[in-house]
Amino acid sequence: MNYYIGADLGTSALKLLLVDTDGNIVNSVSKTYDVSFPNPAWSEQNPEDWWTALVDGVKDLTENIDVSLVRGIGVGGQMHGLVILDENDNVIRPAILWNDGRTFKETEYLNEVIGKEKLAELTGNIAFAGFTAPKIMWVRDNEPENFSKISKIMLPKDYLNYRLTGVHSIDYSDASGMLLLDVKNKKWSKEMLGICGINECQLPKLFESYHKTGNVLPEILKELGLTGDITVVAGAGDNAAAAIGTGTVVDGKCNISLGTSGTFFVSSKDYAALSNNAIHSFCHANGDYHIMGCILSAASCNKWLCEDILKTDDFAAEQSDITDENLGKNDVYFLPYLMGERSPINDTDARGVLIGMRLDTKRSDIVQAVLEGVAFAVRDNFEIAKEAGVNISRSTLCGGGAKSPLWRKIMANVLNIPIDIPSAEEGPGFGGAVLAMVGDGVYDDVTKCTNKFVSIKGTVEPTPEIVERYNDRYEKFKQIYPSLKDVFKSIK
Repeated sequence: MNYYIGADLGTSALKLLLVDTDGNIVNSVSKTYDVSFPNPAWSEQNPEDWWTALVDGVKDLTENIDVSLVRGIGVGGQMHGLVILDENDNVIRPAILWNDGRTFKETEYLNEVIGKEKLAELTGNIAFAGFTAPKIMWVRDNEPENFSKISKIMLPKDYLNYRLTGVHSIDYSDASGMLLLDVKNKKWSKEMLGICGINECQLPKLFESYHKTGNVLPEILKELGLTGDITVVAGAGDNAAAAIGTGTVVDGKCNISLGTSGTFFVSSKDYAALSNNAIHSFCHANGDYHIMGCILSAASCNKWLCEDILKTDDFAAEQSDITDENLGKNDVYFLPYLMGERSPINDTDARGVLIGMRLDTKRSDIVQAVLEGVAFAVRDNFEIAKEAGVNISRSTLCGGGAKSPLWRKIMANVLNIPIDIPSAEEGPGFGGAVLAMVGDGVYDDVTKCTNKFVSIKGTVEPTPEIVERYNDRYEKFKQIYPSLKDVFKSIK
């Protein structure tokens, strides 16, 4: 029995899984690191902290096993972050993260001057403040000295892979979120590179997520406490890697994640050109494609309300008074835009809003409104996909928010589809381990591997009466953001 290491390079921690070839999780380790907020709307990290977390984490992960049985490593990671290296492969400045909002001017320029239609033609997507291309333009215009030093442009998980192998690599799923890749044709867009002022030699080599990019370097093996020839695969963006962990690899299959952010993810055999581009058309980690909508605040909204406002960490207790009879009858509404919003409104100025409160509003009404507001924001993306002809008959649900039976029920009824709960949900780390197994030849392809490993432990069915009530509430929810859009701009 051999072992494979799957890593999830998150925003606040690196989570590592040790998985055997039957898909059993033998051990898990988490190593935290800091996020820096040097200016309002900025979000940065030191890539060296990621590497330290990986080295320390691998040692802890493998301390009680025969390390000669470790055969591969696959990393899933936070997308869109900008890591820039000089000619000696030293990090030039702190990484600018996915949730950094400084690039509103660059994003506006790309969408309004270059034009959304042109961007869609070149990349399959429009510009969002979190994407990598606007970050590159920001460095060019605000830190010209740093820009002049750039020898390589990488994403966060690719920096770890470089440190492991010495190879500058990137997979198609992660590259899709840079706004530099011609997603349909799986190649860098020379016109987009020109718009950003960079050239192709500054970008890593493109790989499928399950392709081997190299072996762990001998000196790095020693640093990690490992031995032998250990395969490193290209890995994947966190959402594509997590989709593997939920079995979302078959054409038309949907997964919704309620993590810090929220995602609506549909696997597709073929490239889907979405005319309005409010949600993303990306490459998938299985070699195919997917469409995805991302809301920037999901389970983090409930965490904010309970911990920061209500001063409690007993989330279940806060939801205990909310019964089926309450669902769809709440007069309080919540816009979950605590960090601005990406899909589908693409507005960095948007803010969180509670509206509809009266003197008789209860604490549980506000809790319910927050859970429903996130579900409605997911439905915004769901509706756009349906308008584009995407048929979604059911979905898996994962992430921290999926642990709430109430939230599961709200999601099923707001979307009016059955919600399946995976037996085990280990996120991008498990997906990374699967990719490493495929890259090392244990399995022929990603689908065969996930078919063996992934199962469903339960399903939440929608209730017609509750669905009808939520349909009415959703129509009212849709009116709130347009009414406040100009107000948000005046208070930013």
